[in-house]
Amino acid sequence: MVAMTRSRRKLLTLVAESGLENRLLTLITDAGARGYTVSSARGQGPRAEGASDITGGNTRIEAVMTEATLETILDLLAKDYFPHYSLTCWVADVEVVREDRY
Repeated sequence: MVAMTRSRRKLLTLVAESGLENRLLTLITDAGARGYTVSSARGQGPRAEGASDITGGNTRIEAVMTEATLETILDLLAKDYFPHYSLTCWVADVEVVREDRY
């Protein structure tokens, strides 16, 4: 059996109004994330707004990255997005195999 080496990375999950999708994807890739996964999302947030309240619904973006890339992205989100848009995010510690992909 071949042992798989695991490396620690960060998983960033963003949920935002779908109109922000392309801008957020550009932001995360320009900051150094090497890939992402996008899916539609629905739910209810702290303001009791559901996806149906926002034209176009919500998008969920997930990307695995290094700590340094994460910090860059969080700084940009705090400056340019959090004050102006309905956007939430969370971060989780993950272990990946094939670390060269992240």
